Amino acid sequence: MSLNFKVPAGLMALALAGSMFVPAARAEEQPHMREALEHLKAAQAELAKAEHDKGGHRARAQQLVNQAIQQVEQGLRYDTKHDKDEERHEKDKH
Repeated sequence: MSLNFKVPAGLMALALAGSMFVPAARAEEQPHMREALEHLKAAQAELAKAEHDKGGHRARAQQLVNQAIQQVEQGLRYDTKHDKDEERHEKDKH
């Protein structure tokens, strides 16, 4: 199943602004995580615009998308932090 979302310019700007919280060097090395984050934010925006008559399923989907966004962002931060830790350990060895 393919989901096609049109992402408004404002949402893209917001997504780009949010990406500034992750160091650029590592963020560039994680294109799939970045792409997933953009898609999740687009899904979040679409769900916010959807009609509320879905028997609670829309609201649950919003919760799950929000959790997924948090997990992706945490994964990006985790990877960045642990790369720095590994570099520090390598320097200590020499």
